[in-house]
Amino acid sequence: MPILADSNSWMMIATFVLVVLIFLRIGNEARLKRLEKKVDAIARHLHIESDAGADAEVLELARAGRKIEAIKLYRDKTGVGLKEAKDYVESL
Repeated sequence: MPILADSNSWMMIATFVLVVLIFLRIGNEARLKRLEKKVDAIARHLHIESDAGADAEVLELARAGRKIEAIKLYRDKTGVGLKEAKDYVESL
């Protein structure tokens, strides 16, 4: 009987592949966060407002007490995560 014919062997291989993919994804997310921080630092240094297009509409929604809509709009326009969008809207 070949080694790979055993269902336990297939489960072990599938588990190993899944673990490797998870580690690769975690590594990519960490790398992306580092890059985002660097870009943000550069933008601050150069006095560049990266979210200027979304500000007026988001501010209007936030002032009207429609925070959830403001967060959703900010996320749609900027591509940031939920926490970042929530923090931004609450800072207005």
